[in-house]
Amino acid sequence: MTDTRTINIDGKDIDVDPAITLIQACELAGVEIPRFCYHERLSIAGNCRMCLVEVVGGPPKPAASCAMQVRDLRPGKDGEPPQVKTNSPMVKKAREGVMEFLLINHPLDCPICDQGGECDLQDQAMAYGVDFSRYREPKRAVANVDLGPLVGTHMTRCISCTRCVRFITEVAGMPELGQTGRGEDAEITSYLGQTLDSEMQGNIVDLCPVGALTSKPYAFTARPWELTKTETIDVMDGMGAAIRVDTKGREVMRILPRNHDGINEEWLSDRSRYVWDGLGRQRLDRPYVRKDGKLKPATWPEALAAAAEAMKDKTVAGLIGDLAPAEATFALKQLVEGQGGRVECRTDGAALPAGNRSGYVGTASIEDIDHARNILMIGTNPRAEAPVLNSRVRKAWLYGADVTLVGEPVDLTYGYIHAGAAMSDLGDTPLTKGTEEAPSMVIVGQGALQGKGGAARLSRAMKIAEDANAGLLILHTAAGRVGAMDVGAVTEGGMTKALDGADTVFALGVDEVDIPQGPFVIYQGSHGDRGAHRADVILPAAAYTEEQGLFVNMEGRPQIAMRACFAPGEAKENWAILRALSAEVDATLPYDSLAQLRQAMVAEVPHLKKVERVVENTLEPVSDAGTDGLDQPLTTHVKAHYLANPIMRSSEVMAELSAMAKDRAAEKIAAE
Repeated sequence: MTDTRTINIDGKDIDVDPAITLIQACELAGVEIPRFCYHERLSIAGNCRMCLVEVVGGPPKPAASCAMQVRDLRPGKDGEPPQVKTNSPMVKKAREGVMEFLLINHPLDCPICDQGGECDLQDQAMAYGVDFSRYREPKRAVANVDLGPLVGTHMTRCISCTRCVRFITEVAGMPELGQTGRGEDAEITSYLGQTLDSEMQGNIVDLCPVGALTSKPYAFTARPWELTKTETIDVMDGMGAAIRVDTKGREVMRILPRNHDGINEEWLSDRSRYVWDGLGRQRLDRPYVRKDGKLKPATWPEALAAAAEAMKDKTVAGLIGDLAPAEATFALKQLVEGQGGRVECRTDGAALPAGNRSGYVGTASIEDIDHARNILMIGTNPRAEAPVLNSRVRKAWLYGADVTLVGEPVDLTYGYIHAGAAMSDLGDTPLTKGTEEAPSMVIVGQGALQGKGGAARLSRAMKIAEDANAGLLILHTAAGRVGAMDVGAVTEGGMTKALDGADTVFALGVDEVDIPQGPFVIYQGSHGDRGAHRADVILPAAAYTEEQGLFVNMEGRPQIAMRACFAPGEAKENWAILRALSAEVDATLPYDSLAQLRQAMVAEVPHLKKVERVVENTLEPVSDAGTDGLDQPLTTHVKAHYLANPIMRSSEVMAELSAMAKDRAAEKIAAE
């Protein structure tokens, strides 16, 4: 048990760990301490001085509570607990003085500042400042820097808290920002005037306590009090990050992260944060039916009749896309299998074993990465596939973890041992045996599971995890994949077998693979992407912000995506389209509401009702997979980080980021 120490905060005794800081102790005591530079997930800077408190018996001046530990306090003269005052006249005067200094050069931009209404400086000036100013001199001005298309800068407002510098250096691992100059000449800038290259740079907008760093795509479009806020989950990768979608009328205005210690902490990748403009572009808002070789607008009865005619007495194959919610997958499975057809969700050919949950989810949780001391990554580039997960691996590395990578050598923002390009390059004991004090972890990417030998590579990875007593994590890039595997949307033999002899293909949001020519194609999805171009009938559906849906993230945690707004035009919810179509093919599905559908789904797959809980799995190694393919070099699954799904490909911001990333990756010539 950790030693504790008793301290007195504002007359109240509290037992705390002596290693924590006074600001943390005050929070435990229920006392709010104002701060600008301090942040729970960043290193301590101690430079804003807003968190000053009075330590009784200490120096005759206020102390910075963020930089002083409880163990540094001295007991009273008669041995009584150390006493801390957070609202004494000394503290009040100190806070007023600090606030007055902060406001000396801060411009009165509140009416035109994007931070207005959710600004820490506004709130704390009201709560702890004074109602007058003694400053009459001209204010200092600072030139703005161009950080790229995501982060807008108004550096005259900057109070030099350095949160952005510490985040970009410590969490993102891309030290592209710093502070230059001293005193009045101090300013935050990017090195050599370059734009930011991090996949997580948008988080510095959230961290900025004033309006110095703002969101460029969101700038001047709405005020916080005009927005309807919906707590939901992200589906741009397999992590299922907790997010908040802010809408104004029928339009999504911005996406922000929510705190979730088990998944994304309080960070969010740029593609998840800024993809919202893709929700309004290239949308399918009415049904289409192909006539005389061309897709032509149709009514819902016409489209459903055409789809039903293509399914009746035909061999049907149902393909599940990457963004399909579990309810729609379950409904399609029942509909297609009721017609004697087959369904398949592993459209990329990944060797995920049906029925063996430890083989497609693993046995560990995302949070376990923080405590791991030995991490083996196989066939993955987490920086491109799941940037927030990569930051958790980086955090473990900063705490002393040894990271080993098998596959393509890439820049992960932290040091690692490159064990080789293929799994055959690994020795007999490639991972240190994990203990309770120093656990080990194996992370398998989709790049290892695809292509020839995917099953053999998964079997080898599971054997490594078993021998090393390590946790296993399968890094999925498709948000709907685990849920589809859970409900059994698989065909033995994969997509090739599912399509074999099919007269009709029902593509539920399938945009990442080409459907072969020949079969009649019914496409149900939200965007006019690859799948819609191949379709003979298009059924317009809602996107992830426009319907309720259950997704299961890569660690096997069922999560509910909530509806934040409504689908455009005549587009309908995915499950409702399938329910209506089932009536047309004279095989009516036995539910009339989403709640009834979920009840039927949970009856077949009971663990899906454990929402927001990681379902534990026992490691069941895949046997008889052979050794074929173990010597094949592994490549990263995600080739275009900002163009990984149809919503991203419809986004102007993602297109600009993708072009910038391509330009950076291009080989420079001598003249440059």
